[in-house]
Amino acid sequence: MNDAARDDSLRLAQPADAHSQAEWEAATAAVLRKSGRLTADDADSLVWDKLTRTSLDGLRIAPLGLPGGSFADAARPSRAGAWDIRSLVSGLSGLDAKAANEAALVDLDGGVSSLWVAADETTDLHVLLDKVLLDLAPVVLDAPIGAVKVAQNLLALIAERGTGLHAATNLGADPMGALLRDLPLAPDEAFAELVDLARLAQGIGVRAIVVDATAAHDLGASDVQELGWSIAVGVAYLRALTEAGFSPAVAASLIEFRFAATDEQFPTIAKLRAARQLWARVLELSGAEGVEMRIHAVSSRPMLSKYDPYVNMLRGTVAAFAAGVGGADAVTVLPFDSANGVPDGFGRRIARNVSHLLIDESHVAAVADPAGGSFAVEQLTADMAAAGWEAFIQIEEEWEQGRDFSPFRDRIAAVSAEREKAIARRRRPITGLTEFPNLAETLPERPVDPLNERVVRYGASFEALRDTPATTKVFLATLGTVAQHTARATFATNLLAAGGIGVEVAGATSDAEDLAGKYRAISRGHTGAPPVVCLAGSDKAYAEWGAAAIAALREAGATHVIIAGKPDAVDAEVDDAASMGVDALAFLTATREKLA
Repeated sequence: MNDAARDDSLRLAQPADAHSQAEWEAATAAVLRKSGRLTADDADSLVWDKLTRTSLDGLRIAPLGLPGGSFADAARPSRAGAWDIRSLVSGLSGLDAKAANEAALVDLDGGVSSLWVAADETTDLHVLLDKVLLDLAPVVLDAPIGAVKVAQNLLALIAERGTGLHAATNLGADPMGALLRDLPLAPDEAFAELVDLARLAQGIGVRAIVVDATAAHDLGASDVQELGWSIAVGVAYLRALTEAGFSPAVAASLIEFRFAATDEQFPTIAKLRAARQLWARVLELSGAEGVEMRIHAVSSRPMLSKYDPYVNMLRGTVAAFAAGVGGADAVTVLPFDSANGVPDGFGRRIARNVSHLLIDESHVAAVADPAGGSFAVEQLTADMAAAGWEAFIQIEEEWEQGRDFSPFRDRIAAVSAEREKAIARRRRPITGLTEFPNLAETLPERPVDPLNERVVRYGASFEALRDTPATTKVFLATLGTVAQHTARATFATNLLAAGGIGVEVAGATSDAEDLAGKYRAISRGHTGAPPVVCLAGSDKAYAEWGAAAIAALREAGATHVIIAGKPDAVDAEVDDAASMGVDALAFLTATREKLA
């Protein structure tokens, strides 16, 4: 088939439905002009600059994918069919191993196909894995400290039973992940144990190593930093094993990778696809071509919110979809209540059913690499792979020079600070926490989960404010009728609630004296006048009687006056203002100080 025939065969639109790039630019520019983002004199082609956003890694993400680039054909996701549904069970010190065992058995009975076991030297695997058929259900250990001891306990268990382990079982060694988490570990001894575990695993036909990139992600790393870390760690383990006598192919076959999947769908898809390309290049250079990269994707723990936790169901679903489309071989959806502590049975059931819905009802797993061929995804994959390779080189050089992760931690901290800055200004909204908070909600009570101690959760500063709500409310001084003040009153109420601050609403008002009278009435019902008031009304109302309202409220006892909107919207002095783009965290902290 010649190129022309092939091109015609892929034209899915009728001629009347085919449009040029210039037509798209013109149509898009018309919309942006209506919203004021473009002027009549601006060229249509400026829509690309207006709509292109920059990721935390500095990658430019265009609003539309265009043909023209050449994308790598090698190392594309090849999994076609259901992914391994993997649930997390924890037997860490202080947790009930029997309860964990019951949860694991229910998960396996409900369709989970493998177990990810968080353990330490005190974990009683006899109890935790009681009645688990280890030759049928793979177990992936996660023991940052005491990996050898935990692996030995697992082998002792199967020796007692007289059974074997499933071939997809992994003893879970990851000393560099433990070092990044700043856990007490001696590098030389840890790498010697890594080699010992690899020999042990090879002898019984299982894997030995997990390159756990969530060690970086949980600290706040970006997608590119997570990629760079995973390849740098994978290369370090390859070197350690080959120096110990393993062939590159055998060494690579003992390694599994773990990545975080977030509710940012396309970056997650691109990250997993880029990881395969990068690791394929490493194996090519190492002489281990043909060894498949095995990826375990887990829904991001930092993205989970402790407040309004049911929204986490949606985040987990998007993350699982992206992981499946990105070609993950195994997927773990963390239960929606994980941020609140050890999940209960309901949370675990919803988590495992997400994968069942995606696989069995939505048929997401029926096609290998369904995102392949999308110009937008292909371009993002290529950009991430290029940036990830640079990040890998930098991390590797730092490790080789001094086995010091401090510079990498500093770069993670800088990215995390940038993310938190965007969250503080609500440019990266978190539903239920920074947007649409519910001060009246009752959080689910769960036992403390040690796994949450490893995590820098997004929006943690807002959660801290909500953890200790303000005892005094703000008087919401609404100007005019309900229809006139609803927009700004709703904005102010939601903003204040994000900081754990409630409001007393004036309701419909006709003039300054009416407003002041309602303020005095509320004051009489409390021990004193609410010190902070917030004006909420239309620009017209601010211009007509906003100044008089402020004067009347100050005379009635208000000591701190806020306006919902720009500070110059009213012809009077205000103490603070809140509008779109405000540093919400700083504003809320300052407001709480005035309420104290």
